[in-house]
Amino acid sequence: MTGTAVGPTRIAGSEAAAPPRRRSALLLAVLVVLTAATLVLGYANKARCTGPEFDAQGRSAPDYENRKDRDVCYSDIQHLWLGRDINEHVFPYVDGGIDANGMLTGGTVEYPVLTGMIMWLAALGAHTDAGFLLASALIMAPFGLATGWLLGRLSRWRALLWALGPPLVLYAFHNWDLPVVACAVGAVWVVHGLRGSRSLVWRGNVAALLLGLGFALKLYPGAFVLPLALYVLTRGEDRVPGSRLDWWGAVRVAGTAVLTAVVVNLPFAIAGFPGWKASFTFQELRKVDFTTNSFWFWGFRPDSDPSNIGFQDLVSWLSPVLVLASFLVAAALGLWRMRRVGSYPWVAVSAAMLCGFLLLHKVHSPQYTLWLLPFFVLLRVPWGVVAGYLAADAVMGIGIFRWLYDVRAGTNLEITQGLAAQAVAVGVWGRAALLVALFVLFLRVPPTFELRPEDREGPVPEGPPTVAAAPAA
Repeated sequence: MTGTAVGPTRIAGSEAAAPPRRRSALLLAVLVVLTAATLVLGYANKARCTGPEFDAQGRSAPDYENRKDRDVCYSDIQHLWLGRDINEHVFPYVDGGIDANGMLTGGTVEYPVLTGMIMWLAALGAHTDAGFLLASALIMAPFGLATGWLLGRLSRWRALLWALGPPLVLYAFHNWDLPVVACAVGAVWVVHGLRGSRSLVWRGNVAALLLGLGFALKLYPGAFVLPLALYVLTRGEDRVPGSRLDWWGAVRVAGTAVLTAVVVNLPFAIAGFPGWKASFTFQELRKVDFTTNSFWFWGFRPDSDPSNIGFQDLVSWLSPVLVLASFLVAAALGLWRMRRVGSYPWVAVSAAMLCGFLLLHKVHSPQYTLWLLPFFVLLRVPWGVVAGYLAADAVMGIGIFRWLYDVRAGTNLEITQGLAAQAVAVGVWGRAALLVALFVLFLRVPPTFELRPEDREGPVPEGPPTVAAAPAA
């Protein structure tokens, strides 16, 4: 006689799945907490320049002009409290423009419209540059935390590079860049973190929407639409050699990004076209000088002097042409790489395109390192190269302000004189050399995230759970 044992049934695999999920939750919590702590340090670093007194316009005193460079606590956020009508709480772009001397007027700022809106919102309740800095930090901090969380979901403990990296201390609140970084990383997470539940075209369209929003914040994520469209065109990880290309899916992805950018920008262009256009004209007219931190100035001295109109005009068209050429080279190399790895490496191509932009654009602002940092997390770049770049960047980020202080004091006017000037030289040329190396490396190394995330923890079984058979009595 046989019988069936009576007792609680046990779902196969349920005990094995729980610990990894708990570990993942703990990992993400640690990353968010550490990111928050680093953001606090980043804010404290910039807040050293504020107060303790304020003049009638809300500018920090005493001796702000010297303190910001001498103490290496300068931020564009605090500095632009004056000069763009931000302190007057003027709504941006609508009544603005640019005068014959290249100065912005009527509330227009030199950034795309969503960044301009963040600036306006942060200034609403502020009456000093210190209040403006604090409000901007409070608005942007959630984007920094979200970036840490998303990188943790994708690349696990390697995301500590974001959470504890020196760039977050130096540049988190140097400018308004955390929201645009969150958009770029969010696009990667949508494509590769939601693979098990959504189609490729759906994920590609949502990612394109995020890149379109990023374009309306700081432009650069718009470049990533090209490799994303190529990824969808070649059917991503589902690609089978010889399969048909998904032209309609790629067109939809590109169209979503363009439509998003148009929908965001169009109201401002209609309400005040001169002010909206002035933000782009300002960047076009910006000259190469010692504040642009690029090799275009330091590599062509003395011809690169701002007074040399011929050189400035040459760089104004040559720089964007070379940037676009680097984009096309990266995209083409991605197709070559696809034959070796099986799918189009759109994240790696995006990283290489960013290197081309940072190297060849006429302006290389310090906070651009925040744009690059997530790719050090998402792609398996050797740690020595990462450390070298961060070291060169820190030398540059600190040295440039100490050198500007020396210039203002009337000493060490040449880049060959003094320790601070030498730091600028190391930073400019060190970063340039490493960006060339990274352009190649990004296209060769594998990602740190699973291309099929559902394979990492195992897919949730569909249908009724499997019940383990009980032994016969």
